[in-house]
Amino acid sequence: MEIGKKLFDFELKGTDNKIYDKYTFADRTTLVLIVTCNHCPYARAYWKRLKEMYNKLEEDNLMILAINPNDADQYPADSFEAMQALQKELDIPFPYLYDENQLVAKKLGATRTPEAFVFNSSRELVYQGAIDDNWEHHTMVTQVYLEDAIEDTLDGMEPDFPEVPAVGCSIKWKK
Repeated sequence: MEIGKKLFDFELKGTDNKIYDKYTFADRTTLVLIVTCNHCPYARAYWKRLKEMYNKLEEDNLMILAINPNDADQYPADSFEAMQALQKELDIPFPYLYDENQLVAKKLGATRTPEAFVFNSSRELVYQGAIDDNWEHHTMVTQVYLEDAIEDTLDGMEPDFPEVPAVGCSIKWKK
């Protein structure tokens, strides 16, 4: 997906069994879609950081939607039931959605887990890519790309770096 393009229509089921779409959080100034999963070590390393970021910025009108597009036939750890268990285990405070047919990930142009997509209040893509610059050691992070992009967007500005290549596992596409 190109920077500046509008978010497309979608409907995905969350681990709470509710259906979410692009209008569910229309009142939020900034919407972040995180393409992620259960099994990938990169994705697992970021769950705590995403929760902390959400808890810090949610009252500023942010909403995060985590989306798992991985093929559960190849990776049973990424099944809907496993997603529900992870949501409970980690007490994830934002919706975790299952992209079973992989259409959302494909339309986003996602290639990695995790990969972030930030949309402004007009639901135009303003940032795509990495969460930060050190997936292994959160104490050694020097660039918080996603958080900077969110804060710029919440302030009505465009991020300085709209695209930073995501680092992570490849999406497990259906055969």
